[in-house]
Parts: sequence; C-alpha cells; structure tokens
Amino acid sequence: MNDLNSAASNPPRRIYLDNAATSFPKPPCVLEAMNHYATQLGASPGRGAYAEAREATALFVECRSRINTLLNGESPDHVVFTLNTTDALNLAIHGLIHPQAKRRHVVTCHLDHNSVLRPFNELVSQGVATQTRVECDPRTGRVDPADIKAAIRPDTGLVAIVHGSNVTGTLQPIYEIGQICRESAVPFLVDAAQTAGHVPLDVQRDNIDLLAAPGHKSLLGPLGTGFLYIRPGIENMMRTVREGGTGSVSELDVQPTFMPDRFEPGSHNAPGIVGLNAALGWILDQTVEKLWAHDRKLTETMIDGLHDTASMPGFSCVGPQGIKYRCGVFSVRIDSEDGRFADPNALAQALEQDYGILTRAGIHCAPLAHQTVGTHALGGTTRLSFGPFVTAQDVKYACDALAQLCESAAAHAVSS
Repeated sequence: MNDLNSAASNPPRRIYLDNAATSFPKPPCVLEAMNHYATQLGASPGRGAYAEAREATALFVECRSRINTLLNGESPDHVVFTLNTTDALNLAIHGLIHPQAKRRHVVTCHLDHNSVLRPFNELVSQGVATQTRVECDPRTGRVDPADIKAAIRPDTGLVAIVHGSNVTGTLQPIYEIGQICRESAVPFLVDAAQTAGHVPLDVQRDNIDLLAAPGHKSLLGPLGTGFLYIRPGIENMMRTVREGGTGSVSELDVQPTFMPDRFEPGSHNAPGIVGLNAALGWILDQTVEKLWAHDRKLTETMIDGLHDTASMPGFSCVGPQGIKYRCGVFSVRIDSEDGRFADPNALAQALEQDYGILTRAGIHCAPLAHQTVGTHALGGTTRLSFGPFVTAQDVKYACDALAQLCESAAAHAVSS
C-alpha cells in the first residue's frame, strides 16, 4: 500500500475512483478496435455493399448480439443503439407517454437520476402526464416493492426505476418490482446506468420490458454510446420520437416499422459502437459473474476499511452499511468542527491534491436521492466509485486517506 505521509506531499500516481461517471481505463482492445475502424474501415454500417461497409455492419450485428447475450434478451434486433443512457431513457419515456397514449400516469422513486426525473417533470408540466414518486428508506435507499404496487393505478403507463443508485450505491429490488409490473400489465423501465456490465442482469427473469444503459460506464466502451433494450411486443406500444434515414427501405419516405431501424434514424457513432463491441467481448470473456465478484470484494474492502473511520467525529457514509443491496458506489462526508471539508468539493480537492485520488463531488444529478439521505442542503457528498481495474490496495489506500483527513480536521479543530 502507498505510504500516506509521502503521498501527502508527492502523490505517487493517479488513482481513478470516478467510474460511476465513466469507466477508466478501458481494456486495450477498445482502442485497438476503434483504431482499426478509423484507419481500415471508415464506412457507415448498413450504407454500402463494399467489403469495408459489410465488415462495419457485421461489427454492429455482433455488438447487438453481445448485448442481448449479456442481458439474456429475446432478440438482438431489439437492442436499439442510442447516444447514452439519457437518450435511451427519453426514447422509452416519450415513446410510451405522450398526448395520444391511453395511460399517462408514471411511477418512479426518489433515488432516480435526473435523466428520469426531468423527462417525467416535463411531461407533467405540459399537462401530458401525472406522476407518483415513491419514497425510499433514508438509511438504505431501498424502495419497498409494496409501495410501487400501491402507486400503480388503472391509468399507469410506465414504472421507471434506477437499478443501482449513483449516489448511495443502493441496488433496488427489480425482480420483485418487475413481477408487480408484469402482473399489472404496466411496462417496466430499468435504468441500468450503474449496473449493466458488472452486476448480473436478466431481463426475462426480472420481467423487464425496457432497459437503458450507457456504453461508457460498466460496459467499458467509449463515451457517446448507449442502448435501449425493448422487449419484443413493447415496440408496438411506442411511438417514434425521431425519424430519418436508416439505410434500409430507402424507397419509402416513412419510417420503417421493423426493429431496430424503427428507432434508429441517422448515421450511427460507428467508431464508438465498434469500441463498445470490443469492450463487450472483453466482458463476456471475463464473465459478468467474475466482474461482479470483484466489485463485491472491493465493496467489502471499503466497508471494512471505513469501520474505524465511521466512528470519527463528522464522518458519514450514506447508503447501505453492509455489502447486501449495494454496488461499488460510496458517497461520504466529513463534517468536522473546523468545517474544512463541509463542502464536498473541498474534500474531493484534498483527496486529489494530497493523495492523487480522483472522485466526484456534488449532487450527482440526483437531487431527490440527496434529499432522501439528508445531504441535499449540504451540497451533496464526495463520491468514490469502483471499476474492474481498481484494486483492493487502491480501496484500502482511499480508506486510509479519508481516515487521515478526518484526523487532520479533528486536530485542527482542537488547536484552533
């Protein structure tokens, strides 16, 4: 483990603990695949019959197939490429909830991200929809499936739930919620931004109708990539929100009705999707089960490492206090008497400058989550989040750094 005393004056290296924002580093095969596309192919998939275009198209087909395998989906053609998770969530939400929809009541929970909260709020402000926001346990962040069931009405057209919180690391009971939604014949949308790629997901087992995920987080691909999985049959309930060229049935001036072209107008981010395909190959080779076991080990190491720090004055860590119902996302605060780290940005700055640890501070685009755990009015938290290339040694070092900052703040308070 790095020596903290020497690290404080001369950080030996940069320790990236901001994987909840985007994963880093990427597997080497990702850059290699993108470089091959950029230097050897360059063609737009589905827009040519020459060899380079055919190879690019084959890589897209392979990428859809790998995503479908990862999720245990029913059809690769029901994997729709998007710009990111936000784009995928908007496609699902506005595809199902619109002025012509018969059921326009929506349900979400307080731990959801702005990528769900804002589209819902916009629909409500336009008078298109009504909504119910289900509260979560302030200690764990967990939503009670019974509360979701109670929120569903005859006019409910969508239930949207974040699988893993980007604030508390809380894993929601999507299996139980999925059962409730299926029994109620209400489409169930899962935001898997923090889980797709390192937490096992099974859309058939969990009765998930739509699942949105980014390519650049736990799937280890480049920024500007994402997807929406649509369960076969659900597309018939959705309207398109964008129309345009698809490279298919070009003789028609209306949007194709078949999948995935129906929801994929315009040219794709081919370099990004090719890189994502390579990342998916790496994940499938490693297996999600192995990556999940690694995340669990890091989570356990973090919880153990913070055991003594948790008793220090002013220190707090939100979310589940045990390994159950949590992934590798930790939000902390140091509210010492001297107030040096009361601003989460000050704590993040100290971790970077003194120890070379890279984190993210603030509200994390999830205001209701911070209201739930009582940190919204305080400016949020400082978040540390793990990825497959983070080691147990890195986590122990981060825990020791937090302990030292707590001790330093307490000593400063006493001396002043």
